[in-house]
This record gives sequence, C-alpha cells and structure tokens, in this order.
Amino acid sequence: MDRVVGIGECIVSNNPLDIIKTYALASCVAVTVYSFEKKVAGMVHIALPERMKTYDNSYEKPCYYATLAVPFLIHKICDNYECNIRELEIEIFGGACSKNKNDVFQIGMRNIIATEKALHNLNLKYKNIETGGNDSRTLELEVFSGSKKMIKQPLII
Repeated sequence: MDRVVGIGECIVSNNPLDIIKTYALASCVAVTVYSFEKKVAGMVHIALPERMKTYDNSYEKPCYYATLAVPFLIHKICDNYECNIRELEIEIFGGACSKNKNDVFQIGMRNIIATEKALHNLNLKYKNIETGGNDSRTLELEVFSGSKKMIKQPLII
C-alpha cells in the first residue's frame, strides 16, 4: 500500500507491503531510515532548516524543521519499533537550488546543512546523499527490501 509523506510529515512502517513515498522534493529534504534487521522503514519530508523565533508551531508539525525532524524520525523508529540506532541505514535526498540567481534564502542548501548537523548531533552518519542541483525529486522507499527509487524532474521556477 502506498503511504504518502506530505511536507512536514513522517511515516514509519514495518508492513512489508507498504511503499513510503514523497513527491516534489525541491528545496525540501527527505531523510530515509531503514533497518535491514527489523525490516522497518521511515521517511520524513523537511521544509525548513529550523523553526522561526517569531512563530512556534513545532508542536503542531515537528517534522517541518530539520532540527526537530531528524531526531523525531530516529526516536520514532528506535522507540516504537525497537530498532537499534547503530543498525540504521540513513540517506538524504532533495535540497535543490533555486534557478533564481537572486535567491537570498538558499533554503535547499540550508536544509541540507541543518539535516547533516542534526544527524551529527545524534552521532549518526548517512550512507548516501543525493542533494542539490536544480531537479525536483519524487522518492519511493519499499519497506520489505529497503530499496529506493527516485525520479528527477527539472524545476520549473
């Protein structure tokens, strides 16, 4: 069954029939986590590097921000599915750059940096990173095998 991860959402599953998907990763970043030992998969779709000081909706959507989403995903897969943190295979996708030469926000790059830093703060390393560029990415993660399929499309803006 397809399980779709929306922006600022997280899905973890141990159902071997599930395929976890997220669409249109442009400046957003997806982190995938897989336990080959327990056959558990998780994905988070991160929109921003960190929450803004002026508005705190982190309790509503903790997975919207890299600084909160990464530990949320790791704790969820370890606590709820009894996975050992050292057995996890972690990968990072997305973080595209805007084609607009005047993009002062650089959200894609900032999302990548914040995600890597959040993993570093948990003493975790990622196996693979497929980020940057000017492509939007659609990503699928099979729970049964841990295999991933990515489709790239050029950004329109």
